[in-house]
Amino acid sequence: MKNCFEKTITNELITRINLLAPDTKAKWGKMDAAQMLAHCNVTYELVYESKHAKPNGLAKFFLKLFVKNLVVNEKPYDRNSRTAPVFIVKDPKNFQEEKTRLINYITKTQQLGADHFDQKESHSFGPLTKVEWNNMFYKHLDHHLAQFDI
Repeated sequence: MKNCFEKTITNELITRINLLAPDTKAKWGKMDAAQMLAHCNVTYELVYESKHAKPNGLAKFFLKLFVKNLVVNEKPYDRNSRTAPVFIVKDPKNFQEEKTRLINYITKTQQLGADHFDQKESHSFGPLTKVEWNNMFYKHLDHHLAQFDI
């Protein structure tokens, strides 16, 4: 798994994002490019913002038990795999705004560095290692950029 805490990988991701256009068509799925960017921003909103409700104790227990490993391991996501309700984006989004937000989040994450995230509490999964954080960040972005053939 590539390391999104390394500047070269961050630059690679940003270069791929910059290849997107508002009319870039997805190879699969229902989201347009702006919605996909907004969807990817949710991962970072859960880290940096307080706009999403945290799961209650029982929900968090089940997320850790059944979902965590799928999200933080190195195995790529399947096409059209299920997503948590907080990640579902159906409304139209402003492409440039979402793109700028995502690039800013990716840059901020890289600048904070892996050690900042080691054992940091995840919104849904409890404390994660820096490797788990990396896998979650990189795998999700790579999956959706590949969805748009980028």
